[in-house]
Amino acid sequence: MVARFAGSTARRGVLVASLAAALVPLTPVPSRGVAPITAHAVVTSLAFPAGFTFAPDGRFFFGERFTGNIKIYDPASGETTLFYTVPDVVSGSERGLLGVALHPDYPATPLVYVYATRTLSGVGTNQILRIRERDGIGVRKKAIWSGLASVSHNGGRILFGPDGKLYAFVGERADPRNAQLLTNDYGKVLRMTPRGNVPSDNPFADSLIYSYGHRNSFGFAFDPETGYLWETENGPDCNDELNHVKRGRNHGWGPNRTCDTPPEPPLNTNQDGPNPVLPQSWYTPVIAPTGAAFCDGCGLGTDYEGKLFFGAYNDGRIRLVTLSGDRRRVKSEVAAHPHGSPVLSMEVAPEGTIYFSDPSGIYKLVPA
Repeated sequence: MVARFAGSTARRGVLVASLAAALVPLTPVPSRGVAPITAHAVVTSLAFPAGFTFAPDGRFFFGERFTGNIKIYDPASGETTLFYTVPDVVSGSERGLLGVALHPDYPATPLVYVYATRTLSGVGTNQILRIRERDGIGVRKKAIWSGLASVSHNGGRILFGPDGKLYAFVGERADPRNAQLLTNDYGKVLRMTPRGNVPSDNPFADSLIYSYGHRNSFGFAFDPETGYLWETENGPDCNDELNHVKRGRNHGWGPNRTCDTPPEPPLNTNQDGPNPVLPQSWYTPVIAPTGAAFCDGCGLGTDYEGKLFFGAYNDGRIRLVTLSGDRRRVKSEVAAHPHGSPVLSMEVAPEGTIYFSDPSGIYKLVPA
């Protein structure tokens, strides 16, 4: 609760005032002062590639959200081939095949990971599946994590971090109470070994939980300069968020959330549990932020180097975020590319180029 921040009403008023001064909701302005960029279509006529990733040789592995098909696109030949079909995938609303990742030692370790909503014995279930590849085809699967699904707020982003561990975002199943409970995985960022086990250095003993107090997310990325984790998060009717996720910390979403004031934003949606970590920036009206990626030799010029991109579903814009010198806070933000169609995932290719998907294709960001 907010009261845990302060011992008196007067002190709480000082806290709100200082937060309002330190955390200003950011409205992206047109990208004046940075070199213009645009997007080139790489492969189109796809069926909602909600998650995709790159092999070291530049091939794309992408998942069709509603069919369960995982396909491989080879830019050298222009050919698309079927890798594997996840059975019993549930489509509709915020369910389906939602995330794709490759083992850090791929192809030496030929394992493909997917996050998908499935029907198992009549029950909607989110699973992280590990699929073994043989001769370019998925030959068998194993579930390394499972949890109950809901119609909405299933999360689905998976990504191997610089530490070789698999990170996954699991939504709170449209029940804010889950986000504050350390006895379940809902409303959490999870961290696990490639086999799905609990790493010995996780912040909570015998638990996959890396951080908690989250609502629902479709995007996160690691800063290549620091290893810090940055996450986009969807709010209710207010306060979509950009978060610097902190190990073992509570990010404040819970049953007392409200879009009313007081408390002032972003405290009104981040007031539950002990010592809530507030978002670095927030967005009202909501934009439904999605995929995120850092520019690290991305080929767009010095204006973009070291900065964070993230997309949005509602307005189809890709935003560019400049971080503070210590790379712990947001310094400024501009609208970098008005794609016009909902942005889904963002990924970095082996050579550094930034790619993103929308409901029908995969694109790359290039100088205009």
